[in-house]
Amino acid sequence: MILGVIEFEDKQVTEASLQMITFAKDVAAAAGDELVALVIGGSDSSGLAEQVGTCGVTKAIAASDEQLANYAPVAWASVVSQVIADKKPSMVFAPGTDKGNEFMTHLAAMSGQAVASNCCAVTGGDPFQITRMVWGSGLLEEAVLDGDCKLLTVATDVIEPKEAEGSAAVEVEPFTPTLSDKDFRVRLVRTEAEIVDGVTLKTADVVVSGGRGVGSPEAFSALHELADLLNGAVGCSRVATNNGWRPHSDQVGLTGTRVSPKLYIACGISGAIQHLAGCKGAEKILVINKDPEAAFFGKADYGVVGDLHEVIPALIGQLKNR
Repeated sequence: MILGVIEFEDKQVTEASLQMITFAKDVAAAAGDELVALVIGGSDSSGLAEQVGTCGVTKAIAASDEQLANYAPVAWASVVSQVIADKKPSMVFAPGTDKGNEFMTHLAAMSGQAVASNCCAVTGGDPFQITRMVWGSGLLEEAVLDGDCKLLTVATDVIEPKEAEGSAAVEVEPFTPTLSDKDFRVRLVRTEAEIVDGVTLKTADVVVSGGRGVGSPEAFSALHELADLLNGAVGCSRVATNNGWRPHSDQVGLTGTRVSPKLYIACGISGAIQHLAGCKGAEKILVINKDPEAAFFGKADYGVVGDLHEVIPALIGQLKNR
């Protein structure tokens, strides 16, 4: 048995969880094993578990406790630990999100085992070999993972999720964990949804991002005008966020949003590896920078060596003329 821990947002299976399920199903098929979903939640966990049928999973464990209605990393780790003790799975997979990497790290500490994070390939057997993404997804590391139950998180946005045709009937097994108050010392108190009109960084076909070279918050207005003409969204580097020019929700990078547009336009961004990790999913990258030695040019499909304050208005003028 292989266990896959599912994450939900607004009572829907997350994209990262769909990617993880696709990955884990392939591993299970190669091992001749069965993938079972684990859903952790409040009284609605059984209903949520039934949703995994859309992913082609036919068996699920629904761990229910009213205090689990909101995410708590230690409590989630404790639940998974108890399911491992009861069901003896050979592997446990989770999405390689902030949440997945967090509770799986707690689980590893509880069980005295290693966790392999951000995996993109697995070769079962003995030795159990993995490939994982490290250094902001800039390097691939090949390693051997030991342990009776292998703990892994699956790198996000590198695997195309495959939903099943139709929805399979799901056999849901209830599970009642034993939890204490200390398991909930750290917990999610509330979420604040960002209200965005139109396209977002995640959905835009074109993303126009600005960095240190933009120079000020006011200068981002030109990037907004260009993005509007291209029906795109505006992003930024960490420097722009740290300087208070843009909100963190606009940041593209390892500690921000990972985007996969058809075209990524980087304006005045040097090309640090942390930022590259956020835009490596783009089909094409256009870099505008007055420094011809900027590292970003090494990753660009197209490059313009010039002052973005002259290049962007020229692009805007040409687009308006069309």
